[in-house]
Amino acid sequence: MRWKRTIQLLDVHCEGEIGKVAIGGVPKIPGNSIAEQLNHINTVDDSLRRFLCLEPRSGSIGSVNLLLPPKRPEADAGFIILQADQAHAMSGSNSICVTTALLESGMIEMKEPETVVMLDTAAGLVKATATCRDGRCERVKLTMVPSFVQELDVEVGTPEWGRIKLDLCFGGVFYALVDVRQIGTTIEKANARRIVEAGMALKDIVNRTIPVAHPEIPEIKGVAYVMFRDTEEDGTVRTCTTMWPGRVDRSPCGTGSSANLATLHARGLVKVGDRLKSRSIIGSEFEVGLEGVTTVAGRPAIIPTISGRGWTFGLHQVALDPFDPLAEGFALTDTWGPQAGEIR
Repeated sequence: MRWKRTIQLLDVHCEGEIGKVAIGGVPKIPGNSIAEQLNHINTVDDSLRRFLCLEPRSGSIGSVNLLLPPKRPEADAGFIILQADQAHAMSGSNSICVTTALLESGMIEMKEPETVVMLDTAAGLVKATATCRDGRCERVKLTMVPSFVQELDVEVGTPEWGRIKLDLCFGGVFYALVDVRQIGTTIEKANARRIVEAGMALKDIVNRTIPVAHPEIPEIKGVAYVMFRDTEEDGTVRTCTTMWPGRVDRSPCGTGSSANLATLHARGLVKVGDRLKSRSIIGSEFEVGLEGVTTVAGRPAIIPTISGRGWTFGLHQVALDPFDPLAEGFALTDTWGPQAGEIR
């Protein structure tokens, strides 16, 4: 076999959300920071993302994490999240997948009962504290990048639901956070298709009408996801993050939970030291904590923590035949939804 490119992937999921980790064969990506490398993938050359995230080598579910040499001297590893639409700056579930992969593969020495791994991301430095036992990474607690509210109670007009209120927040990427009952449904498995269609419509409206950009990291701009939320009787936050081209996050969503925690703090509903549960559409959970307060470009911000579990479940190699006419990848509307028509 005369393959043009091969990449080794460790299969990992965090609380149900797949986050494969590219542990071998990742090419050099230009850039003096992880943010610059992210921008290169998104604006200059997206062939690697298409190779790993589109058919026939992949599908619409899950992410692929590129392990990279860190740019910050205090970091142990860098990574970028590749998804069907673009490369993304930060993800809680993927940070847990990456930490689990680094420790259980032996790429970073596992120390029991606890190993600290510093992750370099486009959004900033993430501290991953892994609880380890018998050669296994049992749980990972992330000290996330600063999260902040861009604007609360923003109103947008929609053709189906009338005026919708949402919160625009940053939790590692930008979110539009929406109380799910505004679209006349609840966060349940059976409602996943209805929720994701609403999320895709709202994301399009928000990004067309309300530009957002990180005040200190210009490479991070635009609302990446719409996350629907609800509160259960026991006080648990129920979440459902909708992702392009039309699926929902299986995990409780670490960056979305961080963004939502910033809204709760801004409204005076949580304080430093508080802990709460965030539960996904499939019932898996993160513990979310408010570690401290800070500022971002003069704006009030918080330091969230996210705690969850990752599991490895496979190891495989993806290869590219130099004569493959479908090397650029493709997506069809039968499984990817109508948004697949936007993939070129």
